[in-house]
Amino acid sequence: MREALSQIVNGHSMKEDEAYAAMNQIMNGETSTGQLMSLLSVMRYRGETVEELTGFVRAMRENMTRLDVEDDSIVDTCGTGGDGSSTFNISTAVSIVLASMGVKVAKHGNRKVSSKSGSADVLEALGIPVESTPEQGTKALKENGMTFMFAPLYHQAMKHAVPARQELGFRTVFNLLGPMSNPANAKRQLIGIYDTSFGEKMAESLHKLGSKHVLLATGRDGLDEITITGATDLVELKDGRIHRFVIRPEDFGLETGVLEDIQITTTQESASMIYGVFAGTANESAVNIVTLNAAAGLYVAGKVENLREGVGKVQKALQTGGVLKYFESIAETKENRQYA
Repeated sequence: MREALSQIVNGHSMKEDEAYAAMNQIMNGETSTGQLMSLLSVMRYRGETVEELTGFVRAMRENMTRLDVEDDSIVDTCGTGGDGSSTFNISTAVSIVLASMGVKVAKHGNRKVSSKSGSADVLEALGIPVESTPEQGTKALKENGMTFMFAPLYHQAMKHAVPARQELGFRTVFNLLGPMSNPANAKRQLIGIYDTSFGEKMAESLHKLGSKHVLLATGRDGLDEITITGATDLVELKDGRIHRFVIRPEDFGLETGVLEDIQITTTQESASMIYGVFAGTANESAVNIVTLNAAAGLYVAGKVENLREGVGKVQKALQTGGVLKYFESIAETKENRQYA
């Protein structure tokens, strides 16, 4: 680690194998908090290279607990988080919609850290089990078409990085690495990122790591989602090719929404809004942002040819009650749910 620090302080970047070795040391508790803080700070200042991201992810994947599945059709909707917008758990709602439509979903996520509600928190409020073992997760994926992978259970080696990250208090490369380290080795992903400038680097790294189809989304209103309030920057990795484009809700016949309509202050409010989307009682902005992001999920899953086709299919699934029926089949009894 001292060699790696000396190298990057002098303006050099690490090769993939060097980055792998450095992260492997971190994951095995072989670096001090001070060393890790220095590494993270310097890299935040000068930016990470594709080789460094790739090496870091390789090490994280080797040190994580894996789900015992081999399926290239699995989709994940985990994003970087940390956009500070206090929206309801959009990607979690999307994962349920996708599973109801026959997409195999291995949702990766955590409890709230900087947000009002983490994906694990809102799933508990909805009555959906989260803290399952890998064996239970594999079973849920086979039986329900969906599993939630609680990050701390699968990435136990990350505990060694916690003190440094807490002490620094700002976003680090670990915010990017989390969504790239899916325990089910999902090769198809919709990844919300808080800064679109990371899009191409993450896409290049994921391509080197074997991903098939990935969309990296950043709303120009600051959301790490495909937004409903205006334009969204998208970076797409598909069949080894990477390109960038911009979309807006009206491109798909959806009304431009209002950010305040999708903001919440508690986990219970988020759960209530998600249930409202499924039941047809939520406001238009909430329904449309889930629709647009779920359409993107269908697209990366290979279920539709384009986003417009995806929007139509999601709208039909919501309107005919198919999503609500699926949700009721996987959730616990209403008495155990934590929302009105």
